This record gives sequence, C-alpha cells and structure tokens, in this order.
Amino acid sequence: MARTSGTTGAPRPDGHRGRGVEKIAWIAAREVPGINAPGGGFTRTMGAVSDRVPGGHASAGRGVKVEVGEEQTAIDLQGVVKYRVTITEAAVGVREKSISAAERMAGLEVVEVNIAVNDVHLPGLPAAALSTAGAPTGPAGTPS
Repeated sequence: MARTSGTTGAPRPDGHRGRGVEKIAWIAAREVPGINAPGGGFTRTMGAVSDRVPGGHASAGRGVKVEVGEEQTAIDLQGVVKYRVTITEAAVGVREKSISAAERMAGLEVVEVNIAVNDVHLPGLPAAALSTAGAPTGPAGTPS
C-alpha cells in the first residue's frame, strides 16, 4: 500500500507516517496483559545490542512492520507472550488495541493486522537457557 502522489498515481514512500504507525502499534501491543515484548528473537537480540552501543537507543518499532496508504494501513506484529497466557486471547488484545490506537491517532483505517508469536517468556530462566532449552544434544550434553 504505497502512497500515491498527485494525479500521476506513482507510488511515493511515506516513511514518517509509517514510522509513526509502527510506534503506535508497538506501544499498543505492550499495553496488552500477557505480552512480554513485541519483536522476534533476532529483532530483540539486535535491539539489545543497539541499546548498549554508545549513541544507540531503543526502537519503538521493533517487531512491527506497516504498509501505509492514503487512508488505510496494514500492520504486521511479532511478539513474545508470557508463559501460561492464552496466545489467542493475547493476540485478540493486541489486534484490538493496535487497531483502536492506529485509527484514533493516525486517522487511518486498519485493514489488516497479522500477529506472529515467536517465543514464550519463562520467568526466572536466563535468555541463554531459552535458546538451547529442548534442543537436541550431542556428545557429553553439548548442543548438536
């Protein structure tokens, strides 16, 4: 859904508006009970590295992609749910909150919201343990 310019109908990017909708959707997703963090494993890892680099900062668009048109937008969200949370209930909450926030704040009709749950957060278990939990092991218990 690229925006079009004038009467030519030629697509033109609208990065500023898209980044705004990304941030709105990201904040809305974080407000849903049971959502530990928006973003996939790789996205969260790279974000954590970026946060530690001097001059780096947290990105409120991690795990969110949007397509913005003249009057409509589509939102793709990736996230992590907390253990014992019903994924479908969390997804419904994310969908409702992100649609409401984007339509209210950006004035766009949300035509599609896709949600991918990439991980489950287990409280008290270090992140390094999560990456190998349940992984097949090789000789002497080393990951294969």
